[in-house]
Amino acid sequence: MAKTKEQKKKTLEELKEKINRQKAIVFVDFAGLKVRDMFDLRKRLKKVDSQLKVAKKTLIHLAFEDGKLKLNTDELEGEIALVFGYKDGISTAKTVYQFTATNPSLKILGGFFENEFKEAEELIALAKLPSREELLARLAGSISAPVSNFVSVLNANLKGLIYVLSAINK
Repeated sequence: MAKTKEQKKKTLEELKEKINRQKAIVFVDFAGLKVRDMFDLRKRLKKVDSQLKVAKKTLIHLAFEDGKLKLNTDELEGEIALVFGYKDGISTAKTVYQFTATNPSLKILGGFFENEFKEAEELIALAKLPSREELLARLAGSISAPVSNFVSVLNANLKGLIYVLSAINK
């Protein structure tokens, strides 16, 4: 059933609002994706404070025309859906990328990250990066490693001294 003008206006306003609120946008081609898989993707995205929105290319083009982001929708092929990341752009891209690993019918076409258009390859590279928490844990481990190694060396010297003294005592 075709949408009325009012429904299209509402969708357009909704898209504009989401574009202004986003931290990242990932464009995906969902042609051939089953409905239950689409629901599964929406649930996964909700966990990382992201949202999937399906709209016609003309409405997407109109929504981007007014905003600060520029997009040529003619370059995007297939049935387009937008994934908006509101909290963290990397986790949004990572969730979509992980989903594409199990569902090859969903394809990443590109997207906006930090208000700059990135090709699909760049977004996939960003998605493969470790999470912020992982990087902070690695940094903390790197910082604490010399200190803990120094403590181990000092403990080894004390243990050696205790062994020598106990051997002398016997």
